[in-house]
Amino acid sequence: MAKEIVALALHGGAGARRSRDYRREVPHMQGVVEAARDRLRAGASALEVVAEATQALEASGLYVAGRGASPNLAGRYELDAALMDGSDQRAGSVAALVGYRSPISVARAVMEKTQHVMLVGEGAGAFAGEQGFDAIDDPEAWFTRAGAGEDNHAPKIGLAHGTVGCVALDRAGRLAAATSTGGVFDKLPGRVGDCPLIGAGTWADRTAAISCTGQGEYFIRTNAAAAVAWRIRLGKQTLKAASAGVIDEIGGFGGDGGLIAVDAAGRIAMPFNSEGMKRACLHPDGRIEALVFEPS
Repeated sequence: MAKEIVALALHGGAGARRSRDYRREVPHMQGVVEAARDRLRAGASALEVVAEATQALEASGLYVAGRGASPNLAGRYELDAALMDGSDQRAGSVAALVGYRSPISVARAVMEKTQHVMLVGEGAGAFAGEQGFDAIDDPEAWFTRAGAGEDNHAPKIGLAHGTVGCVALDRAGRLAAATSTGGVFDKLPGRVGDCPLIGAGTWADRTAAISCTGQGEYFIRTNAAAAVAWRIRLGKQTLKAASAGVIDEIGGFGGDGGLIAVDAAGRIAMPFNSEGMKRACLHPDGRIEALVFEPS
């Protein structure tokens, strides 16, 4: 019998700056990985674990997603999220969701309780209400605007660095990915980045699971998340080469950001071309890493 392995990676956004102190985020990410490790080892599915880990990142208020989001130019908090089950490529997503605490939970319900993949705006909010998800009573008091000192602003075209996500391989060999974001500060009302777009910011199949973070418009233009898996499957590239190649392509267009990826063998890649990316991972041998910048 083949040895059962588990592996996982998560990110808290690629807008990190060396001038910021991340003494809260790094141990928080490590704690989320440790909890996810225990769930995977106990037999939880990759889909369950990436949804739970992403919900924990949303709820913390430490990252530009969920509680850590900031308002758009109209003063509204529009949130996006998506997840995908690599075993059968089912997916669910929400975009421009207003008024609910956990976009990733609503995205999962879209996947599991409707025949659709994506709901947006008022329709997404109505669905969340019908499903009984936790509403936000006082947005100004609840949201933390986590990335105020990071590179999350949008001076020209709405470029986003503030995102969280998780990818996992479970004991049964299944892969899954989840991503959630509050977008950028001062974004135009209705702006949607790569996060909720299946293939652009979130992807999982039987080859690899990928979650992206960065300037979303560039990740959309390159269909970045799915491109990693296709480079592996069709181009016969390694996970490391495929992931780095996609980030290089984005950089060639003038964009920056990063991604996390895990393949069916438990190999992990976390490349980025920005100043830093909040990230953590569980390797198949049980080692856990949690870091923001490249080791010196």
